[in-house]
Amino acid sequence: MSMSAAWYLRRLSRMGPREVGGRVGDTLRRRRWRSARPQSPAVTGARFTAVLPPGALAAVAPDAAKRLVAEADRLMAGLAEYFGVERDDLVAPDWFLDPKTGRRAPAGYAFDVPYRDEEASGDIKQIWEPSRHQYLTVLAAAYAVTGDERYAERVAEHLRSWWGANPPLRGVHWISGIELGIRLLSWVWIRRLLDGWPGAAGLFEDNPVAVSQIWHHQRWLAAFPSRGSSANNHVIAEAAGQLAAACAFGWFPSSARWRADALRSLDRHLRGNTFLSGLNRELASEYHGLVLELGLAALAEADAAGVPVPSTVRLVLLRMTDALAAVVDSRLRPPRQGDADDGHGLIVDGPDTDRWASLLATGDAVFGRLDWWPEVTATDVRTPLLASLLRPYAKGGTVARPASRPDHFADAGMTVLRGPGEIWARCDGGPHGFLSIAAHAHADALSVEVRHDGVDVLADPGTFCYHGQPEWRQYFRSTLGHNTLQWDGADQSVSGGPFLWTRHARTSVLVADTAGGGVARWSAEHDGYGPVVHRRRVELTAASRELLVVDEVRGGNGPVRLAFHLGPAIAADLVGNRAVLTWTVDGQDRSAVLDLPGELSWRAHRGETAPPLGWYSPGFGRKEPATTLVGTGFADGMQEFTTVLGFSG
Repeated sequence: MSMSAAWYLRRLSRMGPREVGGRVGDTLRRRRWRSARPQSPAVTGARFTAVLPPGALAAVAPDAAKRLVAEADRLMAGLAEYFGVERDDLVAPDWFLDPKTGRRAPAGYAFDVPYRDEEASGDIKQIWEPSRHQYLTVLAAAYAVTGDERYAERVAEHLRSWWGANPPLRGVHWISGIELGIRLLSWVWIRRLLDGWPGAAGLFEDNPVAVSQIWHHQRWLAAFPSRGSSANNHVIAEAAGQLAAACAFGWFPSSARWRADALRSLDRHLRGNTFLSGLNRELASEYHGLVLELGLAALAEADAAGVPVPSTVRLVLLRMTDALAAVVDSRLRPPRQGDADDGHGLIVDGPDTDRWASLLATGDAVFGRLDWWPEVTATDVRTPLLASLLRPYAKGGTVARPASRPDHFADAGMTVLRGPGEIWARCDGGPHGFLSIAAHAHADALSVEVRHDGVDVLADPGTFCYHGQPEWRQYFRSTLGHNTLQWDGADQSVSGGPFLWTRHARTSVLVADTAGGGVARWSAEHDGYGPVVHRRRVELTAASRELLVVDEVRGGNGPVRLAFHLGPAIAADLVGNRAVLTWTVDGQDRSAVLDLPGELSWRAHRGETAPPLGWYSPGFGRKEPATTLVGTGFADGMQEFTTVLGFSG
């Protein structure tokens, strides 16, 4: 998907003068760098001292190590899966091949590569993901826990291949700062995990090619930070990678300056990207996880190097961890809100490891769990390794942590209603994303997401894709693609193209009463339809195990569509305006009845493509048919539409 001139004009309109000036400077610098690529400074006597403390590897649980080795053996056979595409070519990777389209990204000066044009470069995420080298951190971790040098030798072979194929500023892997930042973080951990291997120093500090790559990556990040309206999770990754490398590979004259600048950036942007409640301001749950992983990994490097860290860095990460513990359901799954691209900050585990359990386990080790936190019984490799580097949080300090589990996050507009039988319902009354472009937002104001025993009943369909398939990108972030009401065929917020919203719906929470008393209540409204106001009221009654949803349209006459997206495990029998829902969890049959507004005409949609409707994306690049119930009709002046979801006992 290449960007049109109109998109660039709309994008420009969302920038302030300071950002425009910075981007002009970036453009001039890119032109200058085209013909002025300096050599990295000579490094002699460099040593790597950021090793794991004694006992760190011994703390890895046997079952976690077993999963790690199984994944490493799969990688050794050349097998991997990226965004729904199975690969069998990773014994000797082609670093520029998109296996999905069969296209190879063109060579040349990095900033000339048309990476947004799938016809020219292929699916850029398929190309970029292996070059984050997180599969190599898995192989390095397998060496660390087994001592089997086959893993280390494969890592060395692939790094030398990548460095040779990707000289500084040449090709698609030198375009995006988030890629460089995460790659640096991977290299730090690869070197750390290979420390017992005799070839480790020869691969890194005694290897002029590796030293040059590390220096050029940091020089790039210092020159081209994400700015202004783009200073979201990308700038966190850039700062985290820069800080990690400047701490662990502090071999250069600029290392102290890079380290100080990266730490200031990390501190500033962690605070800027995070609500005081601890939720991420992008209101995209996967990016909450990514930023938390990056922040913890960067903090670990500073602590390992003895670099003083502002107290606000640790405080933000503490609040993020408490917020995550608060919003997860009974199976430790967070909301499915906003964009999600399966991005990770640091991977040293097999794919079956529970990401959210791992983050909570690390939070427990570093900050200490609160009494209301959910129990985490799963094990992982990353937690004991990270915890061995991180300085434990000072207990009994002046920071007030929640005495009981929070259910309402006023600044983020998120409210979680909980009921018996592990009923979990998220109500969305928050801002439309972060910064002026709200890049990772969806047009989902007032949507609800409901689970029972961790099973999606009323589901957020997810994301599926970013580039290359505009009709699918538009569907998965549209108003119709969420459990909310659409007025007159329009989205609540106006899209200006991929990763750009030119008008944001403003939402106000009117009631958020989760204190108990048998009925939890929430109500909110938004102005996304101009003079027409959509107001929604949700009530969860514990005794009857019923969720009441009342949609009210005020101020206009016109056509409406009300959508309820069912999870992929839910079968629906729709007769008139009543749908009987059935599913199985842990071998037990479950059921619910969904009584839909009789004023609307209801139809079930599943797996439709022209246009898309009735889909669920379990992960980036993957989608599967799921049932969506859509009611169509007409709102006349002031009208209410009442839906009741009742769970069986």
